[in-house]
Amino acid sequence: MEKAYNITELNFEKNYLILKFDNQIIRLRLNDISNKLANATLNELQDYKISPSGYGIHWKQLDEDLSINGLLEISRKKHAQHHRL
Repeated sequence: MEKAYNITELNFEKNYLILKFDNQIIRLRLNDISNKLANATLNELQDYKISPSGYGIHWKQLDEDLSINGLLEISRKKHAQHHRL
């Protein structure tokens, strides 16, 4: 099976999710991507599993699933808003 994305790193820094994959880095505010993640403890945030296909991330304790495509779309929208200001 070919991976959708090769996720090499996932970190949390203050109120941000930082994702490194396929020679890209996206940094998103947790409030912008998920209320569950924004209100989670560090322990809950760090209890994730990347899907074998590389398509998404699952947080078991939070019952939250996010796709990389969805995170990329949020990142593009935030980037576009920033450049319009």
